[in-house]
Amino acid sequence: MPDWAALALAICLGLAAGSFVNVVAHRLPIMLSRQWRSEALATLAVEPRGRPRFNLALPRSRCPSCKQTIQARDNVPVLSWLLLKGRCRHCAAAISVRYPVVELLGAIFAVACVQVWGLGALAICYLALLMALLALALIDFETLLLPDQITVPLLWFGLVAALAFDATPTPVDAVLGATAGYGTLWLFYWGHRLLTRREGMGYGDFKLLAALGAWLGWRSVLAILLIACVVGIAYAAFGLLRQRTTPATPIPFGPFLCLGGAATLFFSALADLSPIPVVIE
Repeated sequence: MPDWAALALAICLGLAAGSFVNVVAHRLPIMLSRQWRSEALATLAVEPRGRPRFNLALPRSRCPSCKQTIQARDNVPVLSWLLLKGRCRHCAAAISVRYPVVELLGAIFAVACVQVWGLGALAICYLALLMALLALALIDFETLLLPDQITVPLLWFGLVAALAFDATPTPVDAVLGATAGYGTLWLFYWGHRLLTRREGMGYGDFKLLAALGAWLGWRSVLAILLIACVVGIAYAAFGLLRQRTTPATPIPFGPFLCLGGAATLFFSALADLSPIPVVIE
């Protein structure tokens, strides 16, 4: 396949993946909230009221202002937002710029994966990892949640990838990475709790770093944590200086772990420490 065709395919795939991430980031927290409410009502022996089916596919996307269904022509990644000038076709309500930005990030990640690992199975696996990290970062930033529905499959996917590819990390490195990732934050959590009698982070952070350790190996855990801590401290300091937060304001750590994981992935590749590309002929 010519280089231009591979890049064009990567851009289209990345835009579509970014569009799906937008759906996941918006709908998954709502799905979890409904699930927890149903479980609470079942515990209380209360019959829940019937609700329309709600998942990642149904109902079709609607404008939050006028509730009109978004047609396929208005759902083309980035292009539709530009043609509509960031407004709903029916009521002219503003459409958040986050949607095209996430779609563009998907395209950038896809092109980067193809450039580094070639157009093959390994690049697709790493693109899936990056898109999962992007979804987790968005969800945690907005809701302070890191859903098991993403972190746990991501962990197992990383272990399977280590088995499937003749690559670094090896399966042993991947298992050690998952253990080191979970164990490091678990120790920090309990140390902080014993000293302050408060929780410093959630278990979702443990699982996320375990998943990153499975994908990148135990040697990468310290680098991921270092990047996450430096950027997280800078973010907290900026919020305090701008008086947007207080010392008591909870700050999600997941987005910074995701950033650290993505940065470490590409830094490792540039240092020739990443898996050898497997290109599909």
